[in-house]
Amino acid sequence: MDKEDISQNNENAENGDKNPDVIQKPQAEGQPENEPDRPDLAYENAKDVARGGLLGLFIGLAIIVPGVSGSTVAIIFKLYDKIIYALGNLFKRFAACVKFLLPIVIGAAAGFLLGFFAIQQLMAVVPFTVVGLFAGMMIGAFPAVKDEIKGEKPNALRVLLMILGVAIPIAIALGTTFGTEGERPLEGLEFYHYIIFILIGYVVAITQVVPGLSATAILMAFGYFSSIMNSVHLTYWKENPMVLLVYFCMVLGFAIGLVTFSKVLDAIFKKARATAFFMIVGLSLGSLLTLFFNSDVFAVYKEWSSSGVDALDLSLGIVLFFIGAVVAYLFVRYERKKKGLGEKS
Repeated sequence: MDKEDISQNNENAENGDKNPDVIQKPQAEGQPENEPDRPDLAYENAKDVARGGLLGLFIGLAIIVPGVSGSTVAIIFKLYDKIIYALGNLFKRFAACVKFLLPIVIGAAAGFLLGFFAIQQLMAVVPFTVVGLFAGMMIGAFPAVKDEIKGEKPNALRVLLMILGVAIPIAIALGTTFGTEGERPLEGLEFYHYIIFILIGYVVAITQVVPGLSATAILMAFGYFSSIMNSVHLTYWKENPMVLLVYFCMVLGFAIGLVTFSKVLDAIFKKARATAFFMIVGLSLGSLLTLFFNSDVFAVYKEWSSSGVDALDLSLGIVLFFIGAVVAYLFVRYERKKKGLGEKS
């Protein structure tokens, strides 16, 4: 090849022309050619689909169990950024986003039902045991969240955001434990109450995409957690059919919140992902501090102070706390190793 041919090939490369001698990398399925920075949302195999369903299960449980964050599990599974992107771009890449989110949504529905019919019943019998198990899992999973800022240099803004992140769950826990006036009724509501329920649904959606925030804690802060949980009964629906409008408003707000706030987070991550994760790490750390101090657990402590400590509940809670922490941390290590192997290959 003479100098003129070499010069022509270099010019073609600079202009983006395709060199017929170079094998072009195929475009990922479901990824537009004009958006090379967009994630590939397609699941590779059935194992990945099951992984998405398992993640959804934890997200569903997170709505019921105080202090549990489904987004933290998404970070462990390395699916957090894809979830945020898929929710924020649902209407832009509808087919690809729906295919990705469907196993997670199905898992979340199963997790919510399991949490409502099983976990809630267990919490009525052995509350500290349930809290201990999930608290251990969240603490064991925390290193996965901290990995997101590994190697990043802190500055004044990042430190301030982390401190703010720590303070928010603590403030919510203190408010729900000492500042609420008890259960708010769902009967005799005015028109403006339904607007409030849309806003509550929106805030609950934020807790599902921001690690460290608890949907249960938010509902308790508004005073509606117990009343909503107790309203899910056929007899109650017959006597108070307007409660179905409450559900509708909350679901509407939740859906709007998932799409719009995920879009906001996606935009933030594109511009300042590391800085945003300093606050997320703070939120996760703050939620860890409140796992054993929230309105539900405080009620257990009050019961023990008046009636004596439930030795079985306490001992099971301690044992399951350590089991949950070890299992979650081992899973974090497995995902780290898997990621390391993937980067080397």
